[in-house]
Amino acid sequence: MSKTARPSHSPNPDDDEKLKSFGITPQLVRRMGPFGNFGISFSVISVLSGCMTLYAFGLSTGGPAVIMWGWAGVGLMVLFVGMALAEVTSAYPTSGALYFMADRLGGTRWGWYTGWLNLLGLLGAIAGIDYGAALFTGAFMSLQWSFHPTPGSIMVIYVCILLLHALLNLFGVRLVNTLNSISVVWHVAGVAAIVGALVIVPSHHQSPSFVFGHFANGTGWSSPVYVAVIGLLLAQYTFSGYDASAHLSEETTEPDLNAARGIVHSIVWSWIAGFVLLAGLTFAIQDYAGTLASSTGVAPAQIFLDALGLTGAKILLLVVIGAQLFCGNAEVAAASRMVFAFSRDGALPGWKQWRRVSDRTGNPSRAVWLSVAAALVLALPSLYSVTAYTAVTAINVIGITPAYAIPIYLRLRAGHRFPVGRWNLGRWSRPVGWVAVVWVACISVVFCLPQASPVTVSNFNYAPVALVVMLLLARIWWGVARRSYNTPTYNNAPQMAEFEGDVV
Repeated sequence: MSKTARPSHSPNPDDDEKLKSFGITPQLVRRMGPFGNFGISFSVISVLSGCMTLYAFGLSTGGPAVIMWGWAGVGLMVLFVGMALAEVTSAYPTSGALYFMADRLGGTRWGWYTGWLNLLGLLGAIAGIDYGAALFTGAFMSLQWSFHPTPGSIMVIYVCILLLHALLNLFGVRLVNTLNSISVVWHVAGVAAIVGALVIVPSHHQSPSFVFGHFANGTGWSSPVYVAVIGLLLAQYTFSGYDASAHLSEETTEPDLNAARGIVHSIVWSWIAGFVLLAGLTFAIQDYAGTLASSTGVAPAQIFLDALGLTGAKILLLVVIGAQLFCGNAEVAAASRMVFAFSRDGALPGWKQWRRVSDRTGNPSRAVWLSVAAALVLALPSLYSVTAYTAVTAINVIGITPAYAIPIYLRLRAGHRFPVGRWNLGRWSRPVGWVAVVWVACISVVFCLPQASPVTVSNFNYAPVALVVMLLLARIWWGVARRSYNTPTYNNAPQMAEFEGDVV
């Protein structure tokens, strides 16, 4: 056993040496292996969370045809993004992840704005995932105990879920690693159970022509092309968060291989599982209009009710809620590592507090509490506005998606000067990278388009507002904190100074 005596996975001494070469002093413990690292991104993507929460959106924005073909097409494009990001992750496996990559490849300003985009997206993701879990929990309680969900009661459930995830993350990365491994099994078995029940039990199923060809438009827009483009967002909303593997790099053994593979493998398996899940749900629709107008407030719950009856619906809802809880827990882990890393470099207000690591668990416990507190604040407007949850979702995707493309673009700009890691695309690096950058640019525009007509306060798309506000706040804070913000310098300073000079 190594001198560090870590029982789960004995890290290679070279793992920390690489970190030291970046000028970073290792503080977190490496107890996560390749499966655990894959599991955290697979759990954050969580097809049982994203697909279920946004299924009603898909039914009214293009319908089954756009849901199924959109998932297939968007999944392919996201795989390009994931592979390109994995290549950069292999070169820079740190908890800072995207912003650290951007800082090294483009300079301080690139790193600063990438970091704020990434952080906003991660915190918005906690809020979106856990509030979605609260909504599904409310739907289950309405079936079980005739509970009537109100904004206040959903908020109480949401706070309880946030506290649960904070406490689980305080125990350290070993528990997080175990829960991620369980989560993978839960998701795969859950998809199999849901699809199996929806295939076997109902006496009526929709035809393949309906599932793969029926177009529905409940948006108010007259252009089917525009509606189909907007409908792609169900898949794109779900395919986010796979940078979690990168954020857990400093707690993963052989991160230059395992974190990169975790990103790619999580996308591939989510792509397959999500397609099967969406097909199973759509084949089992009994009443299209009734599904959209469900009294439970959750379209998949109505499909379960119509196809399986009350008992079956409650069982499958518990499966979905369990997956959402795993997903939220993994997202808190990823976001807290980002808070820790960004604070380590002096970027956040009160950074000296948030960078502290527990001596007992080797865990950034204060960063965990800050992450869940920020997620609570983001969701508080849901008490007063029915559109607030949509705004939280917008904050998540408009922050995190552009942040994926920035280090990829900077890697392309660096050309042969990029320090290729152990996991790389070889001669395919540039074509894959450019496809990824163009896709993110296009889908970011789609995120900002109005999704319903006529545009009102209740259906307004808050994504562009969230983006502008975030960039404005980042610019203002840059003026205050740029003296404290100081990313580490390479130990091999002469060579890297030459590299950074060439890139910039």
